[in-house]
Formats: sequence, C-alpha cells, structure tokens
Amino acid sequence: QVQVVESGGGLVQPGGSLRLSCAATGSIFKINTMAWYRQAPGKGRELIAEVTGIGTTTYVDSAKGRFTISRDNAKNTVALQMNSLRPEDTAVYYCTVAVRRQDGLVVAYWGQGTQVTVSS
Repeated sequence: QVQVVESGGGLVQPGGSLRLSCAATGSIFKINTMAWYRQAPGKGRELIAEVTGIGTTTYVDSAKGRFTISRDNAKNTVALQMNSLRPEDTAVYYCTVAVRRQDGLVVAYWGQGTQVTVSS
C-alpha cells in the first residue's frame, strides 16, 4: 500500500507565498507523474501542475509564472512553490502520484488535501 501525505497549507495574505510538500511512502516500485490539484468551494477539482518521471512540467494557465512544481525522485516527494498568491487561489490542494507496480500496473494515489486560504 502507498500513503500520500501533503503539508504546508495555511493562511497567507494576497501577494504572499506558500510552499506545499507531498511525500509518498510504502510499497513503491517507481513513480511516474506527480501532480497537484485543487478544489475551491463549490467547484470541481482542477489540475494545477504536474511533473513527469523525466521532469517535464505542465501548468494550468492561472499558475504559469507564479507556481513552480518540483520533485525529488530519491525521496519520492513533490513540492509546489506558490508565489504572488491571490484570493482566487483559495482551495484545498491535493497531491496525487501515479505509482508503477512491479507487475506494470499504474495506480493513482491521492493525499487527504491541505487547505490554502489567501485573505487579508
């Protein structure tokens, strides 16, 4: 079994920064894509940023130039550095990792989410 745990959320003023971290532990053969999603109140879950196993990154337009995703393959961790935060960034942020098992099957695991609130 694989556990995914996020940390680093909190309350920040507009224009401020936060760094989210996510660690995957357990029975891991290899991790493919790692990603951050968010879900604001009353809205669906949306992909914010992802990084592939070879380091290719993708961002939603609203995150480009403000957020940076990075991963540490040795530690099975992924981080999301968020700068110039806006009130509309307020949401629960979720980490997900695509774990490749030794039998070749890829399974997605999700964390429990961490709250980010941007408010003055």
